[in-house]
Amino acid sequence: MSDRPSNATADRLDAPATLVIDLDGTLVDTVADLTRALNQLLAAQDLVRLPENTVRKLVGRGVGRLVEWGLEAAGGRPDGRHLPELVQAFKDIYGRDPASRSRPYDGVIETLDRWRAEGHTMAMCTNKPQAPSDLILRDLALAPYFAAVAGGDRFAVRKPEAGHLTGTIELAGGDPARCVMIGDSITDLDAARAAGIPIVLVDYGYTAQPAATLGADATVSSFTEIPALLPGLVDGRGSKG
Repeated sequence: MSDRPSNATADRLDAPATLVIDLDGTLVDTVADLTRALNQLLAAQDLVRLPENTVRKLVGRGVGRLVEWGLEAAGGRPDGRHLPELVQAFKDIYGRDPASRSRPYDGVIETLDRWRAEGHTMAMCTNKPQAPSDLILRDLALAPYFAAVAGGDRFAVRKPEAGHLTGTIELAGGDPARCVMIGDSITDLDAARAAGIPIVLVDYGYTAQPAATLGADATVSSFTEIPALLPGLVDGRGSKG
């Protein structure tokens, strides 16, 4: 976590930047809705329910991995022949109600308001499928902040592939030379490194490996700490590469 003090003058970037932000575990706490949907699927397979703390560690690699790992964690044996059907069943359950228990993390709204007022371009890059991503942003009144939203099925590749991140920047009309990725996991970090873009990780997200150990350009404990770091990342040292 950075100990640099934040103030409106020192934190101001020389020119607007493009800020690409992950959804689950970074911007919005979605684990309660994901857990509810996964447990409905598991119950239909006569498997035990999983606690939120377990599901929290399974999020981030897309729906297929979430369902596969969830089945394993509940004592099931994922059958490759039937896994696509179970993934679709999860999508159907989750898609009917993806946001009723989800909430933006503390400090998110005030930070997004600040960045919008300062003229920065904001985009969403998430491995969650496009449809529920759009619904969550709509239901939580976050959609107007984003120039583009790229779910995990928007392109032929997804994070950690660089093309998901660079494609999102292009959709938003952003500048990859003045861009920072904001995420919570090794998936986000690998995508940013592959694209040559600096990355800030939050340490409250969904990852089995502590964010502070992953080697990001910066790690924070609150979304409100990020503005103080942006001048050094965008106008200064850039990515560690």
